[in-house]
Amino acid sequence: MDVDSDLILGWARMGVLLLCMGWAAWFDHKERRVSNEHWIVWTKPIVFIWALDLLMQSPHWSVWLTASALLAYASGSVIGRPTVRDAREGNRIDQIVLFWYVLSAVGLVAGAVRFMQVSPLDVLIGDATLDATLWWSYIGALFTLFVIDLAWRLRFIHGGADAKALMWVTLLFPSWTEVPVHNVSSMEEIVLHLPPSLSLLIWGGFLFLLIPFVLIVRNIANGSVRNVSDLMMSWMALSVPLASVRQRHVWILTEIMELPSGESVLNHRKRAPRKTPTETELNEHIERLEAYGAERVWVSLKLPLLLFLFPAIIPLWLIGDPMASLLPLVLP
Repeated sequence: MDVDSDLILGWARMGVLLLCMGWAAWFDHKERRVSNEHWIVWTKPIVFIWALDLLMQSPHWSVWLTASALLAYASGSVIGRPTVRDAREGNRIDQIVLFWYVLSAVGLVAGAVRFMQVSPLDVLIGDATLDATLWWSYIGALFTLFVIDLAWRLRFIHGGADAKALMWVTLLFPSWTEVPVHNVSSMEEIVLHLPPSLSLLIWGGFLFLLIPFVLIVRNIANGSVRNVSDLMMSWMALSVPLASVRQRHVWILTEIMELPSGESVLNHRKRAPRKTPTETELNEHIERLEAYGAERVWVSLKLPLLLFLFPAIIPLWLIGDPMASLLPLVLP
């Protein structure tokens, strides 16, 4: 495949990334959920781009089925895993998906037999054939999907939408070959890179570090920092009118505490509750604060990860793998 074709498909993937992640971030911000239908719909452009890419490269049939294995594995996060029991009972969807699994497994085994003599190191240094490079890149993407799925099951990634978004990005960019990185100089300095989806996660984490500075500026701007206690709260929470709490996605940190003397005072917790209060518990909490006469309270914002993954697309495009830029600064 020529350079122009690579560039066109790379920018097509980037356009799909911006549209899908932007839309998902908006849903997550407004409703705190992203439907499974969203990821199903936006997987269709991935399949179309993959088909064009593979048709132009004409790889071995096992590479096609290995690519199918990625879709099959990721599909479990949105449509669930089929069971043999349901398939035997005549569930048509489970029968089709199980057949899909078996067909993809055949491709994985056939690819392993054909390309296992080529080591991943040969792929990294460019000594492998195009078919072997494609197959190993899909195997790496399959392992990345497994890591993301495992992190979700173990609650290291709390939001289902966040895990599905990272899986979707893995499908869109199985390797860095598909990413039109603007500045490739840092990427060329090291051979081994993090997968694009995990790099996007790290860039999102870096953006997350800006939250305390944003909170301090907002709290100072609305006049909520009046003493040392307010300053200690201002970098981890936001002061808002009590009347607006019901319309926000927040945890209330301000509560009424009774002193041994019998006097009641406002107390501000430093951490959000481990369990999100029910709507009834939230209303009761607000009513107690209103009865006390509180007008403003400190709240912890419920910030979905997708709000940080979307702007993280910019450094992903400009720089690429964050470790490629940081490791040369740390290592001699």
